Amino acid sequence: MFRGLTIALMILVNTPGDGRNVYAPLRHADWHGWTITDCVFPSFVWIVGVAIALSLKPRAGMYKDILRRAAILFGLGLLIYAFPTFPLDTFRILGVLQRIAICYAVTAIIFLHTGIRGQFVATLGLLGGYWAIMAFIPSPGFVAGDLSVEGNFAHYIDKIVLGVHNYAETKTWDPEGIISTLPSIATCLLGVLAGHILKAPMEMRRRVLRLLIAGAALVATGLALDPLLPINKKLWTSSFTLFMAGLDFVVLSALIWLIDIGQIVKPFRPAMIMGRNAIALYLASEFIEITVNYMQWKQPVYENIFLPLATPINASLLYAVTYTLLHLALAYFLYKRNLFFRA
Repeated sequence: MFRGLTIALMILVNTPGDGRNVYAPLRHADWHGWTITDCVFPSFVWIVGVAIALSLKPRAGMYKDILRRAAILFGLGLLIYAFPTFPLDTFRILGVLQRIAICYAVTAIIFLHTGIRGQFVATLGLLGGYWAIMAFIPSPGFVAGDLSVEGNFAHYIDKIVLGVHNYAETKTWDPEGIISTLPSIATCLLGVLAGHILKAPMEMRRRVLRLLIAGAALVATGLALDPLLPINKKLWTSSFTLFMAGLDFVVLSALIWLIDIGQIVKPFRPAMIMGRNAIALYLASEFIEITVNYMQWKQPVYENIFLPLATPINASLLYAVTYTLLHLALAYFLYKRNLFFRA
């Protein structure tokens, strides 16, 4: 259910009819700060960690399976950014699925070789190490601790290592770049820690309460650190990591309370169906959007069907809602035929 809500929100915010007319909460924060849109990606990474804790067990061939799954996700991410013209000299190397692949592989290996204490220490080490890198290593021409778009150290590394293979809209840095992958692994490990709470041998209400308390503590810590290290999704700052993971703890605890304890299932069934095929829906949403833009179909559809129905900002939202509902229909089609796609 959590995964389904996340994929639905992702599709909604990624596909407005007109990118110039979008309600503020459905945009990413320009730099420091956050909106609900900034919650999408860390929630995907976090729930991967929860799934690792709940399902991964030592067995023969597990490392091969971990690396195979990570390689498939990474490869699919490369395919998305190369499609449809496959400009191998300039296509984006890192991105959403690539980051999820890296976080999954690293977190799974840490999980298999450490206990809760080791995972907690690894999380603190990643967050503290990233903060130290960003605070004390200056980019050439800038002072240490500069977290501006041009002056931060993560931008500098992306520019010299990735070069022309950065995010197309920025060209010189990547919001899923090299250095900022470190705290994203910490996001996944925080999901693992939530998974440990869910596995604890105690009554479900007590587990939900622990999730809620942990989430509130993480949110408070992230907000407390914000003046020192601003909450910033594009840099995936340590404060952003803690704050967003805290929100995920709270949301998951609320969903468990409603669905597993309260048995309020029916209203959430559409999201559950979408969550069963999250990878398929993500790929479909990306490839369809890329195709309609490449074929120059989107603008005529938006202007002739949606724009006459409402003001530009509401017509843009209506297009995004319709696109999301189409993917719900696809998820239902796959669900009824018992087709579930996993890496």
